[in-house]
Amino acid sequence: MKSEINYVTYQTFPAKTANSIQTISNIKYFVKNGYKVNLYFPMREITSSNKLDDIQEFYQINETFEVHGLDHKLPHGRIKIFKKYAFHISHYLWAQKTINKYFNVDNEKLIFTRSDWIAFFGAKKGHQIIFECHQRSKVRDFVIKKIGTFSNVNIIFLNDNLKSLYPELNNSYVLQNGVDHELFKNKNLNKRKSIVFVGNLSRFSTSRGLPNFLRTYSEEKVYKDYIFEIVGGNQKEIEELESLVVNLKINDHVIFHGYLQRKKSIEIIESCSIGLLINTDENEHSTQFTSPLKYFEYLYGGLNIIASDFPSHRSLPYNEKISFFDLNQKRSLSEAILNTSNIDRDDIYLKEITIDKRVKEIIKLFF
Repeated sequence: MKSEINYVTYQTFPAKTANSIQTISNIKYFVKNGYKVNLYFPMREITSSNKLDDIQEFYQINETFEVHGLDHKLPHGRIKIFKKYAFHISHYLWAQKTINKYFNVDNEKLIFTRSDWIAFFGAKKGHQIIFECHQRSKVRDFVIKKIGTFSNVNIIFLNDNLKSLYPELNNSYVLQNGVDHELFKNKNLNKRKSIVFVGNLSRFSTSRGLPNFLRTYSEEKVYKDYIFEIVGGNQKEIEELESLVVNLKINDHVIFHGYLQRKKSIEIIESCSIGLLINTDENEHSTQFTSPLKYFEYLYGGLNIIASDFPSHRSLPYNEKISFFDLNQKRSLSEAILNTSNIDRDDIYLKEITIDKRVKEIIKLFF
């Protein structure tokens, strides 16, 4: 059925990750644009649920789609050793089984995926594939080499840096992430003098760099002008940062909100004046390829934005709205904050950064 989109992913739901939010947001706007969506994913966590009501409640959406939570009797998530190998083996076997069981039919299906192996096996079966590529890996290089030039495969990259690594591809496109504009209500709200960070406090099991930011925030006495608010993190991560904040004697100037559901975190974004993008330079994805959801939320919420000076951040759309800093350079953070007052905050571009606009571009590839 050509009006059906099958979103097949090795993620699991519900989950607090930005990646899962991005997936559900995409599905939301596929549905709002009139398409039937079937979501297939592995039930690989204790908290996984194949009930639509649970997913709607967790992500605070109303749209209806088919939910297929599939069995996952594989090593990933079950064993505590050789986790990397367990992930790759499980991912491969789950994808192969899923394609063979649910998409091993004569009529062509439309499959949207972030899974290398779903793209690989689905393309081999002749289905129409849109593969969304978020970072580079050895497996991804192999898969793209094998199917990247197939006429039934289109590949979406999150930024130009990532796309440039695969110059041999013809059917490839750059689509950055976007913002769910329906979550925003008060763009003209009086904003308090706060810098806000929203998101997980670690990435790929390493810190995003907030401890170094807090040290610089303290050393340069930024706290005299701006409160720092942190939305996200698990209890252990928050406690570690709270201990650092107490040692730096800035606990009166830092607010920990913890994990919040989407609408509440957006309310906080809209009420703050500066949004923070930060990562360490320990991971290539962070420095070169990331397209953070929070960036588009900051923009849509009318915030000034400061960001660690990485190629990934400089490749973001409307990057002229960003004031960059380098924590290794003295006074760089303070100067970046001061520079935000010189950046034009027009909102001409807001319709261009929505997930709705992004999904409409994806639909053009399918139909």
